[in-house]
Amino acid sequence: MSADRLEHAVWRKSSASGAVGNCVELTWPQGEVVAVRNSRNPDGPVLVYSRTDLVTFLADVRKRRA
Repeated sequence: MSADRLEHAVWRKSSASGAVGNCVELTWPQGEVVAVRNSRNPDGPVLVYSRTDLVTFLADVRKRRA
C-alpha cells in the first residue's frame, strides 16, 4: 500500500525513535489494521498488518530483549 492512499491518516512516531532518523511511524486507518512507515520517507511504501499480528510480533520482540 502506498502512503498516498493514507493522506488523511494521523501518523504517530515511535517514542523509541532515534535522533539519527531511524524512526518508525504508525497509523490505524481501519479498526483491525495497522500501517507502518519509515518517517524519513513519508511518501514511500507502507507496511500493513493486522492488529493481532503486530501485537504478537511486538510481544515476541519484548521477550527476546529481556
